[in-house]
Amino acid sequence: MAHRILKSSDIRKFISPRLSSSRKGENGKVLVVGGSHIYHGAPILASLAALRCGTDLVYTAVPKINVQATRAISPNLIVIPLVDFKLTRGAARKLIGNLPKELDSATIGMGLAIQHLEALKSLISSLLDRDVRLSLDASALVPDVLSLLADKNVVVTPHAGEFKRLFGSKIPDSKKERISLVEKQAKKNGLTVLLKGETDVLSDGRKTFLNEKKIPAMTVGGTGDVLSGLVAGMLAKNRNTVEAAAVGVYMNSLAGKMAQKKYGLHMAATDLLDFVPIVMKSFDKIK
Repeated sequence: MAHRILKSSDIRKFISPRLSSSRKGENGKVLVVGGSHIYHGAPILASLAALRCGTDLVYTAVPKINVQATRAISPNLIVIPLVDFKLTRGAARKLIGNLPKELDSATIGMGLAIQHLEALKSLISSLLDRDVRLSLDASALVPDVLSLLADKNVVVTPHAGEFKRLFGSKIPDSKKERISLVEKQAKKNGLTVLLKGETDVLSDGRKTFLNEKKIPAMTVGGTGDVLSGLVAGMLAKNRNTVEAAAVGVYMNSLAGKMAQKKYGLHMAATDLLDFVPIVMKSFDKIK
């Protein structure tokens, strides 16, 4: 299968213009589900990234212990409390009942503590039944969910360790073999795979893109959460999962380059959020 390096010309094709007559909600409604007693920041980073890429409404579902902190960080987020400290069956059931209608996309897993895998599977199934496009990361990347995802507009965003846990395959050192493995798993499981690394490998089993970022400062924690939010934000506007993921990963790396240029090796993930609207602005289209 042929692959190509992502370029700005590709990204311009993948971003749809915004109608000048559009109303609130018509440019994307995104759900973010994440967080735990330790990792309260992950879903916040993802949610703010989704907003910063042009999404109209972001609903952030976090454990009740994180609600106050999440609301204090930004008044722009619509916070939905999970009734338990972890994703339990009861918390998933309650969340499903409280979700707004006509969600476009969701991202699940960043920092999320999962009590029962059945709760995760129930949440995923419910969202897919509503035709919500999904981006899965971190604790949501478990093999138990794969049977639910085939041909359902889903992107998974693993690093090497998560890739092994999800698919049972260790990432090889060879770049060529790495690309081939991502393509194989994407095609086999009917989803879009975005393998994060020095060079990101993105494939839906038919098209494959490489994103050669080489930004050493982006090893700091939280940059993957920002990426998840960007992918979910773009999925809200583009049903083509590989195109939406391509825009997300490309913008994440452009913001990372700008942050590294300003801060050197001392950037934090929150710095990316400042640069996301700057790098995306040049791709804006209105009609």
